[in-house]
Amino acid sequence: MVGGGCRGLALARSLVADGHAVRAVTRDEGKRAQLEEAGCECWIGDPDRIGTLRYALDNATVLLWLLDTVDVPELHGSRLEMMLERTVDTTVRGVLYEGRRGEAVVQAAHDRHGIPIAFLEADADDTERWATQARARLDELLATGR
Repeated sequence: MVGGGCRGLALARSLVADGHAVRAVTRDEGKRAQLEEAGCECWIGDPDRIGTLRYALDNATVLLWLLDTVDVPELHGSRLEMMLERTVDTTVRGVLYEGRRGEAVVQAAHDRHGIPIAFLEADADDTERWATQARARLDELLATGR
C-alpha cells in the first residue's frame, strides 16, 4: 500500500482483521509504530523515488497506489508509469489506483501487460466510506482469475 494516510490505516485494519498481510509504505520512520500497531509491515520508501519501493513489491499480490490527494503530477504520470513497469517482474497480480488523474497510465500498463486494474473514486474526506469502497475494489481484484 503506497499512500492513503489515515484512510489507508482504516483499510489496512480491515484487511488485517480478515487475515490479509499488508505492507504499508511511508517516507517517515516516525510512522512505523502506528503502521505496525495497525498490523502492517512497515516499508520506508518514497513514491517519488521508485527505486526505494522496488523490493516493497516482494511477495505482494496487489499494488495499492493511494495518492489521489497528493498534488504531485509525477506521482500520477512518470513515477506511476515507472512503478507499474517494475511490477511486471514481481508477484503483483493487480493494481488498485485511487482517482483518475493517472487513468491513462494505468490503462496503458494494463493493455501492455494484462495486469488487472481497478479504480477507487470515493470521497477522501469520508474515511469510512472510502475504506469500504477501497475494500470492495480490492476484493474484486483478488477474485480476478479465480
